[in-house]
Amino acid sequence: MPFSTSDNVPLWTATTGTATPAAAPVIILHGGPGTWSDHLTLAEMLDDLTVVHRFDQRGCGRSGPSGVQSMARSAQDIDELRQYWGHEKIVVIGHSFGATLAITYAALYPDHVAGVVYLDGVGVGDWRSGDAEVRASRMTPEQTARLDELSEIHLNAPAARTRTREEEIEFRVLAWFPDNADQEHAMEWALEDASVDLPISWGVNRALSKEINSWPDSRKADDAAAIPAPITFIHGEGDPRPYAAVQALAEHAQQPSFHLIPDAGHSPWREQPDTVRKILRDAVLT
Repeated sequence: MPFSTSDNVPLWTATTGTATPAAAPVIILHGGPGTWSDHLTLAEMLDDLTVVHRFDQRGCGRSGPSGVQSMARSAQDIDELRQYWGHEKIVVIGHSFGATLAITYAALYPDHVAGVVYLDGVGVGDWRSGDAEVRASRMTPEQTARLDELSEIHLNAPAARTRTREEEIEFRVLAWFPDNADQEHAMEWALEDASVDLPISWGVNRALSKEINSWPDSRKADDAAAIPAPITFIHGEGDPRPYAAVQALAEHAQQPSFHLIPDAGHSPWREQPDTVRKILRDAVLT
């Protein structure tokens, strides 16, 4: 069902399940920044308990373009959707970049948050060094060189040329397969994600990444500390993004719980679905 924000940006949305008194309504926030909502599996883990909403963020996926890109505006979009759907309080589940957005939203609109699920975010401190080290260990020199080559095509476009569809899929697979702990199935899962026929919104990615990178080291910690609602931190032990950085963020929350998922990567519901399902269901039950 389409929805237009107060500044007239149409957002693609999807809803499953039915609201019940036993569990808080849920909004799932996708990662990127600049990708799209691909979390139907997460919704299906919860929609027998409560109503679950998903949407593509402004300028992303199936939603309309927007020249306005900021974390505060993205948080406002979430709250406008909350009001549109008629919920007083929600649980926000954010994956990857969406985890940072979930914390930002909850810090800005604490009165409307029943809980936060911080799913495989980056935490605080220097997470990039550990991430790069794990990625390098999971890629051959040839794969690394090819990813660099495909990245250069994007960086030089339109002066040179844009990636073909086949090259775009190859780029995404090489960029995304190291996220999985199970390297036997990593390429298969990455290809499944990469084959979605939607463009990555690099303008959105650059704008929001620039803003987040400009924040002082204390910003995310201060946001977490300002949230009175419970925050459930979930992290795959095999995610290249080091879990210690997420544990460090959890230490600042008022009501944290931290769950490290063994034998799982950046999308732990793929590798350990039963474990993730139980944690998510506990997070939404009131």
